[in-house]
Amino acid sequence: MPEAETRAADFALLKEAVREAGKVAMRFFGTDHKQWSKAHDNTPVTEADIEVNNLLHARLAGARPDYGWLSEETEDDSSRLTSQRVWVVDPIDGTRAFAKGRPHFVISVALVEEGRPVLGVLFNPATDEFFEAEAGRGAKLNGRPIHVSDCSRIEGCRMIAFAPMFKHPAWSEAWPEMDISDRNSVAYRIALVACGVADATLALNGKSDWDLAAADLILHEAGGRMTAHDGTPYFYNRPSTRHPSLLAAGPALYDALFEKVSKLQLPPRR
Repeated sequence: MPEAETRAADFALLKEAVREAGKVAMRFFGTDHKQWSKAHDNTPVTEADIEVNNLLHARLAGARPDYGWLSEETEDDSSRLTSQRVWVVDPIDGTRAFAKGRPHFVISVALVEEGRPVLGVLFNPATDEFFEAEAGRGAKLNGRPIHVSDCSRIEGCRMIAFAPMFKHPAWSEAWPEMDISDRNSVAYRIALVACGVADATLALNGKSDWDLAAADLILHEAGGRMTAHDGTPYFYNRPSTRHPSLLAAGPALYDALFEKVSKLQLPPRR
């Protein structure tokens, strides 16, 4: 099958699977479902995370057995490193919000080739927001093209981040006043920047491939820029799936924020 036809078939498969996964998630959302903490890092997980993961694995890996698989809720298998194409999955990004019945979560799936996402979907079934992108063809929200804002000044910008971070004594200069909000889901934060609801998001703690890959493509296709805080670009499906930080915004605001945060020395990555 020609490359374009393969990509189109993969995109159709991806969108259908994520839509179906959204229905699974909503069966649990707002209910008294099972929750527990992972033994290795004490992060939360729910039975919805597992059911969504199982559905996506059955639909995506089942239809494309020669593609690799990397998911937050599946034990990592190094065979993905030799796969030309790899599904990168977070069944529910924003599990804490989901578990509390707050609609600030997304199902996140990207298809990665040679370290970069070529297809990406983020779906918040609680708000019916379906973000999608294909490399080189723009980004959409519920079928309509989206674009980052043209904000260029830090002062007054709509920033999605952990507000106390900006008061940390490590900053050599005080931050100007911003309109700061927060969302538990990293991918959802980036999507809100991509569609212009927010102007930027910043995080100075570690993130994983599954937090970033789909949102990365959507933001870039919406005209934004996204790297680690020091400008390091993201590459996915590497032996380590961890990244030190996140800076995402429209081009002009990215430059202003980068000037402020790029020289910050973070503790060693964990």
